Amino acid sequence: MAGSRSLLAYAVTRAALAIPMLLILLTAVFFILRILPGDPVLALYGGREPPREVLEEARRQLGLDKPPWVQYVSYMSGVFRGDLGLSIGEFYHGRPVIGEIANRLPATVELSIGSMFIASVIGILTGVVGGARRDTKTDVAVRLYGTIIYVIPIFWLGILFQIVFAIWLGWLPPHGRWQGTNYPRTVTGMYTVDSLLEGNFDHFVIAARHLVLPCLTLGLVLSGFFTKTVRANMIRTMTADYTEATRARGVPDRQVVRRHAFKNALVPVVTLLGLQFAILFAGAVLTEKTFSIDGIGLLLLQSVVSKDMTMIQGVVVIYAAIIVLISLIIDILGAAIDPRIRL
Repeated sequence: MAGSRSLLAYAVTRAALAIPMLLILLTAVFFILRILPGDPVLALYGGREPPREVLEEARRQLGLDKPPWVQYVSYMSGVFRGDLGLSIGEFYHGRPVIGEIANRLPATVELSIGSMFIASVIGILTGVVGGARRDTKTDVAVRLYGTIIYVIPIFWLGILFQIVFAIWLGWLPPHGRWQGTNYPRTVTGMYTVDSLLEGNFDHFVIAARHLVLPCLTLGLVLSGFFTKTVRANMIRTMTADYTEATRARGVPDRQVVRRHAFKNALVPVVTLLGLQFAILFAGAVLTEKTFSIDGIGLLLLQSVVSKDMTMIQGVVVIYAAIIVLISLIIDILGAAIDPRIRL
């Protein structure tokens, strides 16, 4: 019971620390966007400079004529009410920011989950194999893989996959999330999940085929981190005193790896999953652009082009909230696995 209360106290403390982190990030983004060069009102008119009175009226309507601190207080009060404001950019002018993000977030979540699954499976398997066979040809191949794949540009690998598997071989669709107009009935916005919920396996296959190349692209790049991390932890656990003692009792190496080294090597990896989700969301921006996936990464790029400050702020808030939430869950899982973390 005491252990449960201790874990609960740790979780509450971590959740409380997450709130000021989000506020600081939101404040920094708000003021940085307002000191960067460029006029969002001019971007609204496609770069053309309208008459001065038109510009002033547009700034007044958008609230950009007020002092920055007044804009900040107004914006923050809206955030606490769940209102992220209206888009002021050329692409989504006048549309609610929260509505645009809600429409596109499922695509990014679907991409992220698929990519993290691929990265985890491939990275952990290669890391375990390399660490268990240290200084062999297999280990050298694993180290080369982990180093090379992690530095390959995401857009380059994505274009390569499109050329090979979509254009040359014709096995998979080259871009987008769907083909045709008969979409699954919207429940979650994630086409694979919605297809399963409606019991339509044909729809699920269509959605899954469109996910293969983008998830494989982003997942392979991120798998390099898991490969190197798991390999290093495997080597550390394989040479630990308790592992050597297990070998001395005559336990076969395969059982030593499976029952002792593997489990202990994964503990630090679990705690780093939050960091990897942050990197994954950054990579999702490039992946969505490469494969024309209409997610919040592509929304962010279009908003930056049009200097849509409210949309950029909204997307950053959602990105930050997701990353903080994932990090919080990972921290709690790590504390549950290893009670020493709570100290």
